[in-house]
Amino acid sequence: MIRLQNVSWRRERKNGTPVLSGLSFSVPQGGFRWLLGPSGAGKTSLLSLLHVESLPTDGSMDILNKSVTADAPRATLMRLRQRIGMVHQNYRLMPDLSVADNVALPLRLQHRPEDEITDEVHAILKWVGLGERVNVRASRLSGGEQQRTAIARAIVHRPGLVLADEPTNALEETQAHKLLDLFGELSSMGTTVIVATHNEALIRRLPQPSLYLERGRLVREGD
Repeated sequence: MIRLQNVSWRRERKNGTPVLSGLSFSVPQGGFRWLLGPSGAGKTSLLSLLHVESLPTDGSMDILNKSVTADAPRATLMRLRQRIGMVHQNYRLMPDLSVADNVALPLRLQHRPEDEITDEVHAILKWVGLGERVNVRASRLSGGEQQRTAIARAIVHRPGLVLADEPTNALEETQAHKLLDLFGELSSMGTTVIVATHNEALIRRLPQPSLYLERGRLVREGD
């Protein structure tokens, strides 16, 4: 589902210093990987690359069995991105929309029927403990509630790939463990999952192979 071969990424395509350099790894369908490394190692940049927000400067990259190149048509990249669920560190919610409307966005992009959207959204919001906050504007949520809304939005359309950047930072321990159990369940059902974290307790709770970055390079991979 994911394959990178000698991939590098520069903010400035020609002369910029590589933020990511010489990355080569693959993750099968249903694989779970922890993404580890110190602050500034390139974890968020790699997630952005896998989410097709950034495009490789060098090397080759396949995501969900699609080749991703710098000259790929915009429409192709947008369709691919719709098959990926992303939990950003800063949530990226629409502040003037309700919780339900924020979570419904991926389903509406797929042109799903509104009654089906309502059922899916209410079910996932109940699961993350926001069943009573459905109609509250995102700008009125606490940090933990915003994080749970972002997580619900990332998984409501059952994507083939889920990427999460420190997804448990604003969650109390019970919710963090519940989220981790969900990621494990998604993986067992065939969804590929990559989670960037510094939380060693979570890693001990769900031992899975890791990708370890330092200074934009993959220095260690495996258990």
